[in-house]
Amino acid sequence: MGLDHDAIRKAYPNVMIIDDSGVIQDADGNQVAVEQSNIDAARVELDKEEYKYQRYEEYPDWGTQLDYIYHNGIEKWKTDIVDPIKNKYPKPS
Repeated sequence: MGLDHDAIRKAYPNVMIIDDSGVIQDADGNQVAVEQSNIDAARVELDKEEYKYQRYEEYPDWGTQLDYIYHNGIEKWKTDIVDPIKNKYPKPS
């Protein structure tokens, strides 16, 4: 199983090199000691943000959305485009 690169980078912003053999280094090539509890906490925080990326991928491009607003109005845009995606990918509490 590989390392959780994103969580390591969040927990240790000074890390520049990560490879799955266990080498984790800073910009100067120094080994960085990591603690799994810090990586786990960072993963929890990253997972809380996942809904943003899911929504971003699902929304139409801005041009399409603005055209929809122009032809149908903001309220229709909210109910037809925004609300279904927000309901599909809710913000975690």
